[in-house]
Amino acid sequence: MSFTDKAKNKLDETLGKAKEVVGEVTGNEKLEAEGRAEQGKPGLKQAGEHVKDGVGDAKDAVKDTFGKH
Repeated sequence: MSFTDKAKNKLDETLGKAKEVVGEVTGNEKLEAEGRAEQGKPGLKQAGEHVKDGVGDAKDAVKDTFGKH
Protein backbone atom coordinates (compact mmCIF):
# COMPACT_ATOMS: atom_id res chain seq x y z
CA MET A 1 0.00 0.00 0.00
CA SER A 2 1.47 3.31 -1.04
CA PHE A 3 1.98 6.32 1.20
CA THR A 4 -0.73 8.15 -0.75
CA ASP A 5 -3.24 5.36 -0.09
CA LYS A 6 -2.37 5.33 3.60
CA ALA A 7 -2.73 9.11 3.83
CA LYS A 8 -6.11 9.02 2.04
CA ASN A 9 -7.34 6.26 4.35
CA LYS A 10 -6.27 8.25 7.41
CA LEU A 11 -8.03 11.35 6.07
CA ASP A 12 -11.23 9.36 5.43
CA GLU A 13 -11.04 7.93 8.95
CA THR A 14 -10.52 11.40 10.46
CA LEU A 15 -13.38 12.93 8.49
CA GLY A 16 -15.64 10.07 9.58
CA LYS A 17 -14.72 10.69 13.21
CA ALA A 18 -15.44 14.40 12.79
CA LYS A 19 -18.85 13.62 11.32
CA GLU A 20 -19.61 11.29 14.20
CA VAL A 21 -18.67 13.93 16.78
CA VAL A 22 -20.69 16.67 15.04
CA GLY A 23 -23.63 14.26 14.91
CA GLU A 24 -23.31 13.56 18.63
CA VAL A 25 -23.07 17.24 19.57
CA THR A 26 -26.01 18.29 17.39
CA GLY A 27 -28.15 15.27 18.20
CA ASN A 28 -28.16 14.26 14.52
CA GLU A 29 -28.24 10.46 14.73
CA LYS A 30 -28.06 10.05 10.95
CA LEU A 31 -24.85 12.10 10.71
CA GLU A 32 -23.40 10.25 13.68
CA ALA A 33 -24.11 6.87 12.04
CA GLU A 34 -22.65 8.04 8.72
CA GLY A 35 -19.49 9.08 10.53
CA ARG A 36 -19.14 5.69 12.22
CA ALA A 37 -19.68 3.93 8.89
CA GLU A 38 -17.09 6.10 7.15
CA GLN A 39 -14.53 5.30 9.82
CA GLY A 40 -14.80 1.61 8.97
CA LYS A 41 -14.20 2.00 5.24
CA PRO A 42 -10.45 2.69 5.43
CA GLY A 43 -9.97 -0.45 7.51
CA LEU A 44 -11.72 -2.53 4.90
CA LYS A 45 -9.61 -0.97 2.15
CA GLN A 46 -6.44 -1.73 4.09
CA ALA A 47 -7.51 -5.32 4.67
CA GLY A 48 -8.16 -5.71 0.94
CA GLU A 49 -4.72 -4.31 0.15
CA HIS A 50 -3.12 -6.77 2.59
CA VAL A 51 -4.92 -9.66 0.92
CA LYS A 52 -3.85 -8.43 -2.51
CA ASP A 53 -0.24 -8.12 -1.32
CA GLY A 54 -0.37 -11.61 0.17
CA VAL A 55 -1.68 -13.12 -3.07
CA GLY A 56 1.09 -11.38 -5.00
CA ASP A 57 3.69 -12.73 -2.58
CA ALA A 58 2.28 -16.26 -2.90
CA LYS A 59 2.30 -15.97 -6.68
CA ASP A 60 5.95 -14.90 -6.61
CA ALA A 61 6.84 -17.78 -4.29
CA VAL A 62 5.22 -20.29 -6.65
CA LYS A 63 7.10 -18.80 -9.62
CA ASP A 64 10.36 -18.97 -7.68
CA THR A 65 9.72 -22.57 -6.65
CA PHE A 66 8.48 -23.99 -9.96
CA GLY A 67 10.01 -21.57 -12.43
CA LYS A 68 8.31 -19.92 -15.35
CA HIS A 69 6.94 -22.40 -17.90
